Amino acid sequence: MVDLQPLFVAIRGACSNKTWSTGIELSRGDAVDGIEASDEEVTLRVKVPGRTVAPTVTLYPEDDEWDCDCGSSGDCCEHVAAAILALRQARKEGKRLPSSAKAGGRIGYRLSPEGERLVVARVAVTGDEETPIDGSLAGLLSGRESGPAVEPDSVDLTIDRLMSMNRVRALSADTVQSLLPLLAEAQDVTFEGAPVKVLAQGLGPTAIVTAAKKGGFRLRLEAPASFERVILPGLALTRGDEGLALRPLELTDLAGLRFEALPLESVYPAGRVAELIGEVLPRLRQHGEVDLRTSELPDRVRHVEARIVIDVEQKGGALSVLPVLVYGDPPCARVDGDELVHLAGPVPRRDKRAEERALRGLREALDLVPGRRVEVMGKDAVSLAHKLRSFQGTIHGDAHRRLYPKKPLSAELALDPGDFSARFVSGGAEADPEEVLRAYQRGQSVVPLLGGGWAELPASWLEQHGHRLAEILAARDAQGTVAPHARPVMAELCDALERPRPPALQALAPLLDGFESLPEAKLPKDLRADLRPYQHEGVAWLSFLRKAGLGAVLADDMGLGKTLQAIAALEGPTLVVAPRSVVPNWALELERFRPSLRVSVYHGASRSLAGEADVVLTTYALLRNDIDVLRSVAWQTVVLDESQAIKNPDSQVARAAFQLGGQFRITLSGTPVENRLEELWSQMHFANPGLLGGREDFRQRYERPMLDGEPGAAARLRARIKPVVLRRTKREVLRDLPPRTDAVIHSVLDEAEREVYDALQLATREEVLEQLAAGGSVMQALEALLRLRQAACDRTLVPGQTSDRPSSKVRRLLSRLDEAVADGHKSLVFSQWTSLLDRVEPELEARGIPYLRLDGQTRDRGEVVARFQSADGPPVLLISLRAGGTGLNLTAADHVFLLDPWWNPAVEDQAADRAHRIGQDRPVMVYRMVTKDTVEERILALQEAKRSLADAALGEADAATRLTRDDLLALLA
Repeated sequence: MVDLQPLFVAIRGACSNKTWSTGIELSRGDAVDGIEASDEEVTLRVKVPGRTVAPTVTLYPEDDEWDCDCGSSGDCCEHVAAAILALRQARKEGKRLPSSAKAGGRIGYRLSPEGERLVVARVAVTGDEETPIDGSLAGLLSGRESGPAVEPDSVDLTIDRLMSMNRVRALSADTVQSLLPLLAEAQDVTFEGAPVKVLAQGLGPTAIVTAAKKGGFRLRLEAPASFERVILPGLALTRGDEGLALRPLELTDLAGLRFEALPLESVYPAGRVAELIGEVLPRLRQHGEVDLRTSELPDRVRHVEARIVIDVEQKGGALSVLPVLVYGDPPCARVDGDELVHLAGPVPRRDKRAEERALRGLREALDLVPGRRVEVMGKDAVSLAHKLRSFQGTIHGDAHRRLYPKKPLSAELALDPGDFSARFVSGGAEADPEEVLRAYQRGQSVVPLLGGGWAELPASWLEQHGHRLAEILAARDAQGTVAPHARPVMAELCDALERPRPPALQALAPLLDGFESLPEAKLPKDLRADLRPYQHEGVAWLSFLRKAGLGAVLADDMGLGKTLQAIAALEGPTLVVAPRSVVPNWALELERFRPSLRVSVYHGASRSLAGEADVVLTTYALLRNDIDVLRSVAWQTVVLDESQAIKNPDSQVARAAFQLGGQFRITLSGTPVENRLEELWSQMHFANPGLLGGREDFRQRYERPMLDGEPGAAARLRARIKPVVLRRTKREVLRDLPPRTDAVIHSVLDEAEREVYDALQLATREEVLEQLAAGGSVMQALEALLRLRQAACDRTLVPGQTSDRPSSKVRRLLSRLDEAVADGHKSLVFSQWTSLLDRVEPELEARGIPYLRLDGQTRDRGEVVARFQSADGPPVLLISLRAGGTGLNLTAADHVFLLDPWWNPAVEDQAADRAHRIGQDRPVMVYRMVTKDTVEERILALQEAKRSLADAALGEADAATRLTRDDLLALLA
């Protein structure tokens, strides 16, 4: 045994007299109990009255050192003095350690599993005896509970508090996790009867790294060799050289709380090697074993600087910039989002702080984000290039250094319609003219040069002449020849640049001078008609356009004789396409005005093209179905009457019309624009393809600016189409036409009608709101208003509603018809619903008022019209809006009643003009029947907005509107 005398002397010298005296008392009072002894270290416990936990003293005889956990601040405490005295006495008596009769048993812990919980039983161990402890240690020590004498340490008391707090003998997995670090300090622990160590250090899976077949590395996670089984979720039993041990499971996010996810494999391709070495394997090493079974994997990561590299290049008119966050120079890895992609060479250690510094510098200097390519143009490109020239990082490419605007470009034009060319030059450099125009339209200040670099745009020149140049370039073919429809624009450009018009353009002077100098047309010898002066002008205009190779849009007001003017201008084999109801009228007019022309109607089941015919008449339906036949003929003239039939360019009939040949194309329509400006584009695309560009180009250059109220946008469109569109109103040319008076006749819903209307208004508003919220179109929402409009006219039009008396509106109509008939007037009554006309008929019969009816079911329209036009014909003609809105001459009537107002006033005007036209010698009254406090009143306001759309394109207005969602909601207010 080691000699205790040196240690005894050292302790005695370190203790004060008082401390040494107290130590003697404790030693003589049998307060010292030996715990464990070796030559290097002796552990004893000193029982002190009044203290729950006996201080533990550790003596180091070979080093003359000592330690006590009592917390004393002195060099030596009374517990150390008592311990050395008792140990010295025990050695004199031949004992290895002193033993105290007052000492209680030490605490032992007996663990066993019970389902998903761990049973923790405590015993008092005295010698070879174990006594169960049923209560708490605090109760035993205070005397509140009976049981064996115990001598707990601080760890025992902490465990006691934990178990008393949970008040259970079997602990859950969560509670066990907090108990494990304490049990790791306990001296006596068994599991299922066998001694076990409790280790606070967790147990993780074993990681095996091998080379993958297709490059990269394969990572396999397995249970470690020492793993026996899982006791509870997150707690495992292991067996090693030192016996059994309980250990918490680590990396359960990968392996699972019971290692149930093992084995687990994943492949790290070459781009993720840095992640594997720098992040994944270090984490696995902290909690388990890593087994490298390949020599290809770098053994460690290295410190490499993070930095920003910027790639700069010119892409057409844009400065293209791509910043990248990389490691190393040359780069050995780059950062893609949260992933570090290894490129080549050393694997860098991820430094998030360094990355953040680099990113912050990039944001502050250039306001860019790594990994995101930015392409900027114009002023933005100039600004970014300036910043790049001041940037301190690495930049690949020199496009930013070439972005110095040279002196502004100047335009060089060869204004020959047969060989047109345009150049924009600056010194020895040149820019693509179309790229110049695109840059100007986008509001940019610079444009890319063909040889690289940029130059400043001639903004003032382009502001004055750019729109004309754009139209000419769009109409130029590969040989430089400008299409006929763009030659008036070229003449205007010559005038604006104060350059003489080439001879080929001089012939277009009448178009540019407002038709004031049109050469007089040579009328056909077989023409049997006395043309009015304005009709002479129309024929001269048509003839001039034919010779100039341009198409015509004759948009005269209804009733001014568009058909006669077209007939007078027909030349060569001609195809006329018209609505089915108008084809007979064309046949009669041709026979009347040009009887020498051979006319064939292409219609019926056995239809065929008559080779000897001068004029072929057909319908839009047959144009759509028989386009392959009709386009096979080399027509010299093609006429589309009521050409609003092709207003939708996506419709089958419009697409068929676009395929027709014809050296001279004419469209006839009193309403070339009804709802959308695109309708004008569609007709112009037939008459003069390319004059208004493609549809998207038309939207960008004309439609959107006009709808946005851009000043001058409507004027630009009118100037563009002016040479090929002729529109005269009755007021302009027919001074002798009797006046037309428009008036509104109001009716009021009775109580039963109001109840139905109000209920429908609430339901319709909800339906419209749902359709608009779901992305439905305005037209779909308009259809939802149908029932509401019908209820304003006659509630029996609404499904499920009946009535034995006429509606308020029908009664109001009948009273006015009674007056008109009594005063000797003839009246037209229009409605878009034949079912509403059905409600009027029996009331006329009941009043003894003779009438006729014309709708889609009428077989002989000519006979009905002739009977009404005769002096002794009935005074009332009921007409459906669809069947009677076009192609009829009903000048016997001087009263027109429009029963139900329609969204588009042009449709109503067409109906009213059946009576107010050439041949009418009496004033015409046009009455709109409107029910008060209904959607019909709001429709009148909507009609004014529709009128402004046509006026903007063809008249004098400077703005146009379209029906919006707000308009719809206003209709339902």
